[in-house]
Amino acid sequence: MKTLLRNTLFNAFSIFLISQLISGMKVYGGFATFLLAGFVLTLLLMILKPILNLLALPLNIITLGMFSFVINVIIFYVLTVLVVGIVISSFTFSGFSFAGFIIPKIYFNTVFAFVLVSFLQSFMVSFLSWLVK
Repeated sequence: MKTLLRNTLFNAFSIFLISQLISGMKVYGGFATFLLAGFVLTLLLMILKPILNLLALPLNIITLGMFSFVINVIIFYVLTVLVVGIVISSFTFSGFSFAGFIIPKIYFNTVFAFVLVSFLQSFMVSFLSWLVK
């Protein structure tokens, strides 16, 4: 029960941060939607991810585990279908420049927006888990 609550809060907080960082992810409905999305994402990661990993085992073996990243993207798509208040859409990153390091303007279509959100969410949850330990 404690693990379920902790993972729900970590997922809800990561969804909140991602929605603040990326203009392509919109969350409508306030605090309750963040908690619901965190809970649904926790359940999807606990129930659906092992099933998809088992089904995609041959692809995971061939790609040396890189296909598991596609499974995370699929889980985020299922999350947007189940939780109506979350929308992930295409967006344009305006670019960034700091001390001679330049990231140009980049357009992310919907598929790559899901990939970016999935990557950021797994990174943030891993970082939060590391902080707690």
